[in-house]
Amino acid sequence: LKLEMPTVNLDREVAILATVPVVVQSLKRCAVTWQKLISRVLEEQLKKVPQGNDPLAEIDLWREKNAILSALTEQIKLPEVQKILEILQEADSKLTGDLQIVLSDLKKHHMEAQDCAKFLSTLERHLKNLSAGSGVDVLSHTIPSLLNALRLVWIMSRCYNKDERMVPFLERISWHISARARGVVDLQTLFKQDIATAKKKITEAKNTLEQWKKCYFTTCIRVEESGSKRYWKFDVKRLFEKTDYMVSVCQDLYDIFQVTEELYNIFIPELITVTENPKAVEELRREVNIIISPMEDLTFDPFSMETARDWAFVMEEFREDVTVEVVKQIFAQNLKDPPRYKNHPPVAGAISWSRSLCQRIQHTITRFQEEEELLASERGNKVKQIYLQVVKKMEEYEHEKYCQWRERTEQMLPLLLKDTLLAVTSTTEDPVTTKKSICFTLNFSPEILEIITETKYMEQLGLPVPEMARYMALQEDKYLRYTSKLKAMLDRYHKLMEMMNEAETKLLDQYVQELWRMLKSGHKRLTWKAVGIGEFILQCTQTIGKLELLVHQIHNISEDINSKLQSIESTNLFNFPHPENGDEHPGPKEFFDYVKCEQAKEVEQLVKKYSAIPQLLIEVERRVASTNSGKSPKLASYYAYWENRICQALTQLIVKNLQTFNAAIVANVPLLQIEVVLSVPEITLQPNASEIEKMTLQSIQDCVEVTKHFIRWMHGTCIECPPQHVKADEVVTFSFYSDVSQSPLITEQAVLITHNVHKLLASLSKCLNQWERYELLWKSDRDTVLERLAAEKPACVTFDEQLQFYMKIAQEVTQQPLIIDEQFIRLQLAPLASAVQENAKSWVMSLGKLLNELAREELFSLRDEIQVDVFSL
Repeated sequence: LKLEMPTVNLDREVAILATVPVVVQSLKRCAVTWQKLISRVLEEQLKKVPQGNDPLAEIDLWREKNAILSALTEQIKLPEVQKILEILQEADSKLTGDLQIVLSDLKKHHMEAQDCAKFLSTLERHLKNLSAGSGVDVLSHTIPSLLNALRLVWIMSRCYNKDERMVPFLERISWHISARARGVVDLQTLFKQDIATAKKKITEAKNTLEQWKKCYFTTCIRVEESGSKRYWKFDVKRLFEKTDYMVSVCQDLYDIFQVTEELYNIFIPELITVTENPKAVEELRREVNIIISPMEDLTFDPFSMETARDWAFVMEEFREDVTVEVVKQIFAQNLKDPPRYKNHPPVAGAISWSRSLCQRIQHTITRFQEEEELLASERGNKVKQIYLQVVKKMEEYEHEKYCQWRERTEQMLPLLLKDTLLAVTSTTEDPVTTKKSICFTLNFSPEILEIITETKYMEQLGLPVPEMARYMALQEDKYLRYTSKLKAMLDRYHKLMEMMNEAETKLLDQYVQELWRMLKSGHKRLTWKAVGIGEFILQCTQTIGKLELLVHQIHNISEDINSKLQSIESTNLFNFPHPENGDEHPGPKEFFDYVKCEQAKEVEQLVKKYSAIPQLLIEVERRVASTNSGKSPKLASYYAYWENRICQALTQLIVKNLQTFNAAIVANVPLLQIEVVLSVPEITLQPNASEIEKMTLQSIQDCVEVTKHFIRWMHGTCIECPPQHVKADEVVTFSFYSDVSQSPLITEQAVLITHNVHKLLASLSKCLNQWERYELLWKSDRDTVLERLAAEKPACVTFDEQLQFYMKIAQEVTQQPLIIDEQFIRLQLAPLASAVQENAKSWVMSLGKLLNELAREELFSLRDEIQVDVFSL
């Protein structure tokens, strides 16, 4: 491809050389040669096509074009060639014009080849990965990356963004992916591999083909979204018709291996071990191998669209074979426990299942009969024989199932109808409450309903049924109504019995016994053949309804009584005085008097609530015994029950209030005030500790004696006992006091309160010990001390020390805390402080008086001495 150069000397100027004929003639000959060479090369390159269907062949083609045209283009660019073209242009523009046309074509085709080679080279790595990469990489990276690179080529390339270039290239990629799929799914080796490996390879090939199409359409959308005016509107059928067909073939192959695997899984080793006929199982496995054997010996390429009809025929044969074989195996596998349609009974369901399998293979044989060549073949005859064997076994299976059911139905149904309506499952008596109860259950065998259902389905199947079974089936709605009403009635009965406590059960014993008598007739006498079932249900339901109404009425009254007892139990018997701002707390006597007064008010209200309870019990009596005397023998236990509840409520009333009182005692909130006084020679509380403890104990006793206001009822009644005159001057009233006061809980609280009060008073006494340092003020004999001091005639300094000592005490007392709060007591120390201060001041006055007297004596003595001295002078 080397351009021929002239032999003439071209060292002179272009203008001069263009006038030299010899030079021009020589250059013209060279130009003609160049034109012919370039034209021939361009013609050859335009005729070239890729060698093979692979997309890499397209890349190689453009690289080769680019190399050849680049070689010519580089020679044209040489200075010597350019000078020749200038000389010819100067000498003969016509010749140069023809050459320039060829050179322009060269430039255009070179630029095209260069552009195509450059952009297609960006695809080479992806195409090589497509050939050598693993299935996962091809699906997740290679195909998407390849199409994304093609999108960039379409957008950026000046020469490869045309339909006539891109569509053939996409076809080559499609061919390449198809070839890869064929390589993975090689039928010569596929059926010799284990099923799991074969399924994996088929899935890989199918997914690769589907990923190619999916990524293509994704790229189409991206091209449109990129804003490019040139969309991918290529012929989809041209690109994907073959790959779509290959996908369908891959699915067929996968189905073949899936069915084969399922058939093999039926014959697991455990089945061969436990089956009675292991040879039959092995025979079935061999039949499965026979079904798939034609796939291993195909004489055509199943992936070729030209042989699509042949492949469809093979798949049709396979499906027909599998249908007969699968039905045969399903029947053999599920004989003992066949799958049933929803709501189908066991026997009729099994027969229906067997018939549905039979219909499936009948459809297959019908198809065989329509294709005479299939039925006439060796395989067709074999399928027909299998069909006849299976149908025969199914008919035998159906006959055996039906006969067994009919025989059992004729034998069991009369016996089941002799059962009584109800059964007693338990008769219980609670060992704690002694509450009795009888538990009844519906005695309707589920087997009766099963027989009814079987009968209905047997008739639908066209099979004769026993007359009694048909009668029961016709009466199904009636028996369903009976069972439903009986269940509802028994539910109401059991709920009613659970609603009643022991006292109510005893109270309503007459009604309960009557109800039990009715229910027991359904347990001992009435059977499912009886004609009085409806009447029995009606009577029992009415009786239960009446008892329910009575129980609800009693419960309403009981709620009123409970409300009153709860009110009594929650009453506060320790209402404490609350001083207004600035007022002093009451003293112990005032405090406990206030509490007792408030208790009296509360007790008055409690007694009113208590007195209303008998009237409520008389209302119960009126409803249960139709009397209103308050002393009905039928309600004796019920009166006793509520009297016991009242006793419990009163006990809780006292216990809770004593607990409240004790909590108030130990709380750090002062409720009463005690003064501390000086009762020479002792510092004491006023009132003293013993008196306070007595008051506390009396308050506890007052609280407990509240129960004396609640009069007990006469035995077997709800009428209060009248006072009993034991002696002429002694009247005894029977109250709850005697029972409540003996409660260990109350005794425990009383002991705890007295202990806490005693402990508190002892603690307060210790607080007074610090005042004992002033006891010399009142324990010393002042007269004796002053006489001794006068006799000593001390100096004035001594008097000054003594006076300062007592004045300091008077001042020190004023700085002491005058109020101490400890738990529920406020200690008032002001009287004590005042007394100590007065004593100190009294000592000061006495010392002052003594000092005054001594001073006067000294003055008078001094006066007398002065007078004596004057007289002596």
